[in-house]
Amino acid sequence: MTPILTRLGAALAGLVLATSALAQDLPTIRGAVLKIGTVNWELATIVENGLDEKHGFKLEIMPFADNGATRVAVEGGEADMAVADWIWVARQRAGGKDYTFVPYSKAVGSLVVPEGSDAQTLADLAGGKIGIAGGPLDKSWLILRAYAQKQYGFDLKAGTEQVYGAPPLIFKSGLGGDYAGAINFWHFLAKMKAAGMRELISVETAATALGLNPETPLLGYYFKDAFVAENPGIAQAFYNASREAKALLMSDPAAWEAIRPSMNAQTEAQFAQLKADWIAGVPERGPIDRAGADAFLALMNALGGADLVGDAQSVPAGLFAEVE
Repeated sequence: MTPILTRLGAALAGLVLATSALAQDLPTIRGAVLKIGTVNWELATIVENGLDEKHGFKLEIMPFADNGATRVAVEGGEADMAVADWIWVARQRAGGKDYTFVPYSKAVGSLVVPEGSDAQTLADLAGGKIGIAGGPLDKSWLILRAYAQKQYGFDLKAGTEQVYGAPPLIFKSGLGGDYAGAINFWHFLAKMKAAGMRELISVETAATALGLNPETPLLGYYFKDAFVAENPGIAQAFYNASREAKALLMSDPAAWEAIRPSMNAQTEAQFAQLKADWIAGVPERGPIDRAGADAFLALMNALGGADLVGDAQSVPAGLFAEVE
């Protein structure tokens, strides 16, 4: 080997070692997530495309069997981040836990009806059964109740029979024609629509009619204040990586093909609907509208009370991370 090539090889080896050392020095975010959760689509896109290291951190994805376990992991220090809606995070913060919220998605549910249903409005569901995933304090259900009362003077709770169940059960029973209408988590709804069920009304439409800001992201990543303080700029860095992953998924079909095996899409129709509904849930970039959040929290308090919001009568100071 010539002296020039020898020196070049040594320089390249040094660069590799320096890059490796730099990567090892990056702060690590341990993300506790539901093993089959849709948030994995974005997080996998971040990792697979090196967007974490690009923005100055290492993302370690830690799968758990249920959401309760992810929350325990953060509280116990086993993980640094998990996913939840900000109403829940606000309740925790108002109760003394130092959680701060980084926005992820505005994806919310809708109410779907069987393919052959004649229903045109929520009032047309009078006397029928409504299948609801998430229980009586499900936020989509509460918003649709408020909308039905305002728009039609119809008490959706008193005027229908509610059947509560786990999302897979509501999905299966809804496709079987057991309900006049069904409310489910967004990804199950996507599959229900792909199978022929019709969206009667989206929660976004109902929220807008109620004077709420539909661009207020409901779902997000939450961290402990202490972790954010120990790693200056980490919230913005993570948000930047999240936004870049979103931009990739919104523009590059290959990015979807990369995560398709984990999407559990059984048909082309399911895959297309899941993709379309995920993209529709991407919020505008920037800080959360505080006034809009306060209005949303006030409605949740009026409908769900302390059982839903706890002591969070207004948006707690410091709840939303300062990202832009």
